[in-house]
Amino acid sequence: MRLQNKVVAVTGSTTGIGKAIAMACVDEGAQVLIHGLEEDLGKSVLKALGADKACLHIEDITNEGAAGRLISKALDAFGKLDAIVNNAAAVVTSNIDTTDLTFLRRVLEVNTIGPFSLIKTALPHLKKTKGCILNIGSVNAWSGEPNLLAYSISKGGLMTMTRNLGDVLHREYGVRVNQINPGWVQTETETLRKKDQGLPSDWYKKVSKIYAPAGRILLPEEIAMAAIYWLADESGPVSGQVVDLEQYPFLGRNPPKDESSIS
Repeated sequence: MRLQNKVVAVTGSTTGIGKAIAMACVDEGAQVLIHGLEEDLGKSVLKALGADKACLHIEDITNEGAAGRLISKALDAFGKLDAIVNNAAAVVTSNIDTTDLTFLRRVLEVNTIGPFSLIKTALPHLKKTKGCILNIGSVNAWSGEPNLLAYSISKGGLMTMTRNLGDVLHREYGVRVNQINPGWVQTETETLRKKDQGLPSDWYKKVSKIYAPAGRILLPEEIAMAAIYWLADESGPVSGQVVDLEQYPFLGRNPPKDESSIS
């Protein structure tokens, strides 16, 4: 049990990567706070994990005071806080023509300012336990796709925040901060997004090897297993690190010019 007796709050954990992380945490001995916007889905996760192992908080992370209410819920249920996982995010399509300031501000509120607020609110409690923070970013933080402009900007900001706070909070308070940048992951939301974009229901079985050398994309459970390492004591004093989780070298890659030759 790598997380025995630890209490972990996971935002955006009613579906996808966050749900997989919450379930993996309980499997490793932790008690978790589940968070999200979908109450029905949250109750389903809570039932699966058990009320003795999990509690549920449904609220938009950008609401005024939401971070405080979320942390209070975890403390009331389990008495302490050892880690937070900033996973909640708005995965939205936009480019330079479709991104206005109102839209950009909203994406930043969810993907960058929301995590900052939760870190700031949780810090007094994480100091007591010498806890840790794990931010879930995206490989798009490095530059991003043309149609993921606002999302990529927000994840780039999150990555810089991880590097900065990973140094300061660890040195001053013993609180580690690290980040995982997942690549393309087959979550429930991603499956629906691709269907809405006109792809067939089994699109994930036919992804080109340019994007999926393994013949498939990543699964939420695979990201969750990586998260456990950063939440567990076995990651030792490591802080301020960002790890890309994709099946090919994301930076400096030279994909084949003729996609049909390897598809």
